[in-house]
Amino acid sequence: MKKILVTGGAGYIGSHTCLELLNANYEVVIVDDLSNSVTESMSRVEKLANGKKISFHKVDLLDKQALNDVFVKEGNVHAVIHFAAKKAVGESVEKPLYYYSNNITGSLNLFEVMKANDVNKIVFSSSATVYGDPESVPIKEDARIGATNPYGHTKVMMEQILMDTGKATDWGVALLRYFNPVGAHESGTIGEDPEYPNNLLPFVSQVAAGIREHVTIFGDDYDTPDGTGVRDYIHVVDLAKAHVKSIEKLDTQDKGTLIYNIGTGRGYSVKEMVEAFRSVSGQEIKVIVGPRREGDIGECTADATLANNELGWFAKHDLNDMISSAWKWQSQNPNGYR
Repeated sequence: MKKILVTGGAGYIGSHTCLELLNANYEVVIVDDLSNSVTESMSRVEKLANGKKISFHKVDLLDKQALNDVFVKEGNVHAVIHFAAKKAVGESVEKPLYYYSNNITGSLNLFEVMKANDVNKIVFSSSATVYGDPESVPIKEDARIGATNPYGHTKVMMEQILMDTGKATDWGVALLRYFNPVGAHESGTIGEDPEYPNNLLPFVSQVAAGIREHVTIFGDDYDTPDGTGVRDYIHVVDLAKAHVKSIEKLDTQDKGTLIYNIGTGRGYSVKEMVEAFRSVSGQEIKVIVGPRREGDIGECTADATLANNELGWFAKHDLNDMISSAWKWQSQNPNGYR
């Protein structure tokens, strides 16, 4: 049984990916500092996986020695999936040094520890933010790179580090550029549980549940059909399965870097998402309009043809699945995991 080490595996995307790995008969090791996650998510993943166990280590990637100790103790790590990073665009604009220090240094520590322990396969959690404000949509993988905020810049830098490493060594690297992950497991057992939401759907969910008073739309004067930002939303379970497909793909090639967009190719505006949530939840959702946020763009959608063709991966969940699962998670877990 192949052992996959997952950094940030207790978080939103990480927990769903760990479940898919267990379902695919991989052994899972999680390294997480629990700064934006809790151990309860892992317990629920184990139950959903019919009792299959996860090996967990509470370690900050900035602690290189502790991270190396995990690799030594676990032994025989087949591949790494790297999620762990700070990820709020707005916060990154306010605290760039914090983002560069945490995301870049933590990742370099991980890569160096992998090298020291002869682990040469990695799937990296990148982002559509690396494209910045795209020249055209849907975006292909060979589009111009031009992040517009420090969070996006950290993803660009980490991609470059891994591409250079893949070129110079025998590493197999898969860079997955996610678009906008939403939704939850169909059971409603695991889902997104941010201490303070940074993305649209958790805000909308919490307003529908009566936890917050309103949703703020940041700008309604973009060059889009209704003036609000348009994004390509991808169900988190579809996204999780793309990581499993990527591990399988890396096992078929000796070295080099693979880059894939993970999205649906269909964009929805902020107003459309709010209206869809109203329809599914049956709840009134108060909306107010605020100014644009620095670093935001008008429209961003994916061309995922390459992932379709090379990974055999396809997004199978539609907007109703995304909204329904998010609302089920919120309804069953009004306080998240806490």
